[in-house]
Amino acid sequence: MSYCMVLVTCKDETEARSLASRIVHDKLAACVQMNPVVSVYTWEGRVQTETETRLTIKTRTSLYPALESFIRTHHTYEVPQIVQIPISRGLPEFLDWIDQTTGA
Repeated sequence: MSYCMVLVTCKDETEARSLASRIVHDKLAACVQMNPVVSVYTWEGRVQTETETRLTIKTRTSLYPALESFIRTHHTYEVPQIVQIPISRGLPEFLDWIDQTTGA
């Protein structure tokens, strides 16, 4: 089995909590952590600075396509950040827990 983390930024904590709850409820991930971040980026030719909430989603790599589709469908941004980061190693008991909670 292979595992990954997926990083997603949301416009605010309300949207982040809603997405996180639905992702875990639908067994697309075992855990979602939320952290406030300040993002500086270029959008439509202008430099923007915004406070956002970042989701760190822990899941199985095989669930990534369904997770990406879910986020694209339910996210409010036109182009949401959805970035997959492979997990090359981890505590076996933690990785087993990801399997158990995502229905593997």
